[in-house]
Amino acid sequence: MAVRLLASSAILPSKQPLPLFLEGVSAGFPSPAQDYVERSLDLNEFCVQHPAATFFVTVDGDSMIEAGILPKDILVVDRSLTPKHGDVVIASVFGELTVKTLELRPCVRLVPKNAKYRPIFIRGESELDIFGVVTNVIRRLVRG
Repeated sequence: MAVRLLASSAILPSKQPLPLFLEGVSAGFPSPAQDYVERSLDLNEFCVQHPAATFFVTVDGDSMIEAGILPKDILVVDRSLTPKHGDVVIASVFGELTVKTLELRPCVRLVPKNAKYRPIFIRGESELDIFGVVTNVIRRLVRG
């Protein structure tokens, strides 16, 4: 699964708070609608904790579909976070960018979340560069 760099967060627009409703929306049976707003939500604040260290990438491929990451999704990536076991990361392996789950034990490997693909085992430190940790997924829904 390849990724393409979109932009640095340095070009994010100024704050644009939008209404955030107190009641969640049911994904099962409908619930009565509530007519009040809990607070405002700015997507920049919600998705970007470290603006100077954040960038966006577009997903190309299907190796992470079981993690809910689909082709054409936009990933928010934070370079300031230290990657941990189980994090979804943007990594460079042999000079190519990819998005995978990082496993540090029992050995270092990048694991796809699609049974059609095999993990990438990392044998030496020079083979792997972690560009950042994926913190959010942005998806545009197809209408109609």
